[in-house]
Amino acid sequence: MACSGRRPEHRGPPELFYNEDEARKYTHNSRMIEIQTQMSERAVELLSLPKDQPCFLLDVGCGSGLSGDFISEQGHYWVGIDISSAMLDVAVDREVEGDLLQGDMGQGIPFRPGSFDGCISISAVQWLCNADQKLHNPAKRLHRFFSSLYSALARGARAVLQLYPENAEQLELITAQAMKAGFTGGMVVDFPNSAKAKKFFLCLFAGTSGVLPKGLGTECGDGQEVKESKFSNERIRYKTAKGKSVKKSRDWILEKKERRRRQGKEVRADTRYTGRKRRPSLLSSSSYPLEPIQNSHPLLLGSSSLCPVCLPQSSLGCRLTCCCCPPSKRARQKHLLVPGPRGWAPAIFNSPFVP
Repeated sequence: MACSGRRPEHRGPPELFYNEDEARKYTHNSRMIEIQTQMSERAVELLSLPKDQPCFLLDVGCGSGLSGDFISEQGHYWVGIDISSAMLDVAVDREVEGDLLQGDMGQGIPFRPGSFDGCISISAVQWLCNADQKLHNPAKRLHRFFSSLYSALARGARAVLQLYPENAEQLELITAQAMKAGFTGGMVVDFPNSAKAKKFFLCLFAGTSGVLPKGLGTECGDGQEVKESKFSNERIRYKTAKGKSVKKSRDWILEKKERRRRQGKEVRADTRYTGRKRRPSLLSSSSYPLEPIQNSHPLLLGSSSLCPVCLPQSSLGCRLTCCCCPPSKRARQKHLLVPGPRGWAPAIFNSPFVP
């Protein structure tokens, strides 16, 4: 069962988590009993067992036997397996009709091939996705469980496993190991758009593939569409953590232009070039005049003449300036200037000064 805060499988191994205090809740807590009974009823319904014919079923993670009580009410026989001795003691005290066995489903199902006509499991399979011991490998334990379960089921039988997956990766791991063991089928999700009523049922077919049942809450009236939530690992581009567009991006520019239009200001029309990053164009040598440009020497600020150090170089065709008079930052960016052995010059020239 899901609990507030940390998930039960994160608190410890199941044989320790389901102690006497936790097992007592399954006999005194009416809400837990009701939810467990409802999920068991849905699991048996998905098995599609033949009517008026008793079947022999396996209950994996039977716990206190609440699922087995519903199976007995339907006229079927069952065997339950669970790793918690405290939960099995509660089932014995309740005098359930099925046979009980203590064992770890991660080590396999210890029954003869073709023994069961079906299998159900309520809130148990997700425990195999956690490594409680150093030697535990979730993928290998899942494969061992599904392989032995496939062997224990009769050909054409079904297995319905209700689980609480922690994330999409855990769900993919479980289904992949089930298919690897030989099962066919898929996931049936009841009430996919509800946060509390949403339930996952892994419906598996042994031997022959059948039609996957539809989940509850997916049918709609005429003219209505079912809107299901989709999960993906893709990142949303050009969005910050608060959902805002990244500054200087195309979306940010378009939003800013739209705000200015609403303010009544004149804004240029949007084109395909709006927000596109411009690459600096390479300048040809003809775009630079041979005459020296205005110097930024502090002694000659605002003057168009060269400083005394630049005067001898003017006859050599000094294009921009000299070592003692570095250009401004704006001039360096505009003309792509780089420092050279004889002064600042455009980066496209091999030599800073061309005689």
